[in-house]
Amino acid sequence: MAADVSYDKRALRAELRERRRTRPAHVVDTANEGITKHLIELATQTDARTISCYLSTSFEPNTRPFLNWALADGRRVLLPIARQDGLLDWAEGDGETETEGLYGLPEPVGGILGPIAINDADLIIIPASAVDERGTRMGWGRGYFDRTLGSMEKCPPVYAVVFDDEVLPEVPREVHDALVDGAVTPTRILHFGRR
Repeated sequence: MAADVSYDKRALRAELRERRRTRPAHVVDTANEGITKHLIELATQTDARTISCYLSTSFEPNTRPFLNWALADGRRVLLPIARQDGLLDWAEGDGETETEGLYGLPEPVGGILGPIAINDADLIIIPASAVDERGTRMGWGRGYFDRTLGSMEKCPPVYAVVFDDEVLPEVPREVHDALVDGAVTPTRILHFGRR
């Protein structure tokens, strides 16, 4: 059973990765504008003063315009740094100054705050390859955000960022997969309810 779910997730990730790779640039640009607008709307609605977000890779929806807005608006931004042991450290970032980290992922340049810094967040924005309307999120397979969210005693609202066609009727789920409260897409903010 677990092997079947794991296989289903790998196959779906490969399909979604290819879809992202072949998405036309003008479609991505328009999508990024909508995502930025909805992330700002979500942060404003939740009155999040400390926001945990991520530095997007080249194939993910672009989070940098949102990060620039958050910093210009006086909000504190926590950005993840992947560790070899499977945990995430955090650093305050400016959304622009970055280096290449583990797995070639972009990470902030600055003082490391350690794994528990995430507990200061009022809103957590995380990457995803897909979500479903039950709040099941599928990441890219390394489990960093699942471990982080699973270890938090009091977790603030968590929203995944995906393209519209990545909100699916059902996403394969394993026991360790953390649920999300909603998703931000180019055209809407979805609220799935509390985990």
